[in-house]
Amino acid sequence: MSASATGAVAAVDLGATSGRVMIGRVGPDTLDLTEAVRFPNTPVTLWEGDRPGLHWDIAELYRNVVDGLGNALRAEPGIVSVGVDAWAVDYGLLRGGVLQGIPYHYRDERAAAGTPLVHERVPAGELYRQNGLQYLPFNSLYQLAVDNAAGRLDGVDTMLLIPDLIAYWLSGERVAERTNASTTGLLGVDGTWNAPLIDALELPRGLFRPVVDSGTVIGPLLPSVRGELRIPSGVADVAERAGSGIPGGPVVTAVGSHDTASAVVAVPLRSENAAYISCGTWGLVGLELDRPVLSEAAREANFTNEGGVDGRVRFLHNVMGLWLLSECIRSWRAAGIDADLVDLLERAGSLTTPVPVFDANDQRFLAPGDMPSRIASWCAERGVAAPDGPAEYVRSIVESLAEAFATAVRTASALSGRPVDTVHIVGGGARNRLLCQLVADRCGVPVLAGPVEATAIGNVLVQARAHGLVHGDLEALRALVLATHPPIEYLPAASATLSRLQ
Repeated sequence: MSASATGAVAAVDLGATSGRVMIGRVGPDTLDLTEAVRFPNTPVTLWEGDRPGLHWDIAELYRNVVDGLGNALRAEPGIVSVGVDAWAVDYGLLRGGVLQGIPYHYRDERAAAGTPLVHERVPAGELYRQNGLQYLPFNSLYQLAVDNAAGRLDGVDTMLLIPDLIAYWLSGERVAERTNASTTGLLGVDGTWNAPLIDALELPRGLFRPVVDSGTVIGPLLPSVRGELRIPSGVADVAERAGSGIPGGPVVTAVGSHDTASAVVAVPLRSENAAYISCGTWGLVGLELDRPVLSEAAREANFTNEGGVDGRVRFLHNVMGLWLLSECIRSWRAAGIDADLVDLLERAGSLTTPVPVFDANDQRFLAPGDMPSRIASWCAERGVAAPDGPAEYVRSIVESLAEAFATAVRTASALSGRPVDTVHIVGGGARNRLLCQLVADRCGVPVLAGPVEATAIGNVLVQARAHGLVHGDLEALRALVLATHPPIEYLPAASATLSRLQ
């Protein structure tokens, strides 16, 4: 494709609470996104003999994806590619290409039993040296250990992470995209499946599909998918002329299929000493490095080394994120309390009374449920007065997230030996002006907020580069983001007396 041409791709971006299909129009000086469809991602609870099991409604998600792609293709017949990103660690199990059961949600309580099953075979320190992954009780290897012990892997021949599963249903090809595969705990720091570790955990080697890099063309849409999309007969010719290179219209292209990997592609890093916070349901806080940090200090700080696009390393720590706010809103509304987040944030921002700053990483906040009561319980255990009313709860949550984010930035800097002079916030948290300002105050360095749609933008850019719409390394892609989506700057308050990075 000509370097001066502008073309279109479609990004399927699945988050823990909602999904969307976005049309990306991209060229050397163009980066425009249009939403084709947005839909909720609502987990389902199913009774499983002796307990409730929390699952992803994967069939409903796929139906919405297909409907969204149909909308996208009708609006933009020249779409040359489709890329899928989603959250990490969760997977579908297949036998003969057929899904066996509904994928579990990482917040399902069954995963907790996996830690002893794994660590009795491979101690935590040795595990970190092999995979560089932070300990989270729901990491894929712990879930797989539980499934193996329960016999759920019997007769299964394939494990596909959620974005790879959607890509399989679209293309018929079963692969493992590298950035998301790195979150399983079963990929070595060299980026390949760790066969000795897989054997030590007595997992079937055949479960794990070939690893591919982001930017790899997986294959064309299946004829059955094309029929379901009701693609007009002329679309194939349009897409082929636009540069897909494969007859039959749009192809499925691997992107940074872990949503954070895609988001980091779109962080318009101002310098190599910039940290990032990809803030949505989770807050992923860290640095982009050329090589992993596998020290004992990094393990004790629970920092992870996940794969990034173009072989970069995402050295980061998971913080609970905006999940705390969304669960509070859900609890208040269920109790009949009028709870509008925009209004609550405005009221929270004007508060002058002190509020408690709690540990946002406390595991009690992981599962769905009555979040305000859990925060109150955390305060009661420490003899601290709990927030009084929704506005104080919101202020307490935002203060606590800002403190957790700032602590993670400081720790990433110390562990990597890289000073931090700027913090970028992308994702939904970039809209939260109170959060952005408090992070700047607590870090003592400027915060650059945006783009909000970082994950979809990163997804689109990797596809666009794979199909010749743009060229260059990550820095070139980020320069296009900066030129077309300039961030908002928040300077630390002159009166801030909190811990600073410098």
